[in-house]
Amino acid sequence: DALGTYLVKLSSCSMSESDARTVTKLLHLIGDFERISDHSVNIVESAEEMQEKKIVFSEDASRELTVIRAALDKILVMAEDAFVKNDLRLAAAVEPLEQVVDDLRDQIKSNHIVRLQKSECTIEHGFILSDLLTNFERVSDHCSNIAGCVIEIGEHDALDLHHYTNDIKHDNEKFA
Repeated sequence: DALGTYLVKLSSCSMSESDARTVTKLLHLIGDFERISDHSVNIVESAEEMQEKKIVFSEDASRELTVIRAALDKILVMAEDAFVKNDLRLAAAVEPLEQVVDDLRDQIKSNHIVRLQKSECTIEHGFILSDLLTNFERVSDHCSNIAGCVIEIGEHDALDLHHYTNDIKHDNEKFA
């Protein structure tokens, strides 16, 4: 809130075009960074619930979570570096990885249903797994927003993230 208030006050001051773009970018992105921290708190709460209830995921589920967490770690670092360094090339690599996180989430959910049907896990496992996967996927969405903003302001001096994400996903060999 303090950062947002400061940036709004700053935006009413006379400044260079470059500084105005930076303030606009920061105002736009502050919400995404805050939401990432909110989802991180949710993930910690899920871990605490597992610890309190002594819930342990199966070996297969643990392996799957390790894979999606590694992808999430990578996308977080990429989005942060793209933002800090204003690196358009790195920012462009975020959206394809965000799609990988979405696909992994879907596959893990499907695999959980199969394990549930085989009585290899419980509904309680599924609730926590679902919460974790939802938070992972939302963190990756916010990373995508950050990278898209870096690109849109860097390339087009504007913010049209829907246009950017639609363009990059359709008929784009680099994205695939």
